Amino acid sequence: MKYCINSYSFGHYGAASELGIYGMIEKAAAFGFDGIEFTEADWLNTTDDELRKIGDTAREAGLATVSLCVGADFLNGSDGDLDREVERLCRLVDKAACLGVGMMRHDVSSGVRGQTYGLGYAVVLPRLAEGCRRVTDYAATKGIRTMTENHGYFSQDADRVASLIDAVASPNFGALLDLGNFMCADEKPPLSVSRLAPYAFHVHCKDFLYKKGSEPNPGAGWFRTRAGNYLRGTIVGHGTADIPQSLGILKRSGYAGFLSLEFEGVEDNLVGIRMGLDNMRRFWDNQ
Repeated sequence: MKYCINSYSFGHYGAASELGIYGMIEKAAAFGFDGIEFTEADWLNTTDDELRKIGDTAREAGLATVSLCVGADFLNGSDGDLDREVERLCRLVDKAACLGVGMMRHDVSSGVRGQTYGLGYAVVLPRLAEGCRRVTDYAATKGIRTMTENHGYFSQDADRVASLIDAVASPNFGALLDLGNFMCADEKPPLSVSRLAPYAFHVHCKDFLYKKGSEPNPGAGWFRTRAGNYLRGTIVGHGTADIPQSLGILKRSGYAGFLSLEFEGVEDNLVGIRMGLDNMRRFWDNQ
């Protein structure tokens, strides 16, 4: 198995005043990762030449440049103009090509706004699929596969993600499978992973602590699921997302891509990254 780190995992260490993008690359190599995955941040707003330098620096450090994660909303983004939102995403594909990544993950929508009808996922699925299809058709010309992630509440359930990929119906479009995010939609991760494993282009390993919504609010660092339960990010293997079981499902399904560590806990980021990588490796090897 190959392991990579999502740049988002460095948290405040990723700031230009601390590690910055080049420092994160250096740390990822020192930790022993095989690759790095980039999440959209201020450093992305630079010249094409600088983006190429970032990608080259990673590869010179022995890291594969795996993916770029960006935001998108085909219902509300770009003032609700689908054509403009697609064009904006295509320009991000251009940036991904400069970085030299092979995949790009984009969101699809945070949900329908400003009306009391037509709120269901099935109602807007054709528009979401159209946006995804147009972006992936362009990305294919650059040698980049695109992905949707179980992310953002509205498009987070396993069945919704599967229905979107089926509707796009392109071999260039698949799933970025986040092992923890199903909990945000109050789904049991192993069951949802088993549903989406055949669609997986890429995998995020992320873990959460959980408390029932009927309990008192645990305070800072916690957020609510769609059904009002509480989650808090933590080190991979320390939470309740059943990471070992989900990795076993992926291994038996024949998944052969990268496992990307995504840490968003309150623990020190560098500690969380180091311990999370050790646990990912051990969990995968023991399946």
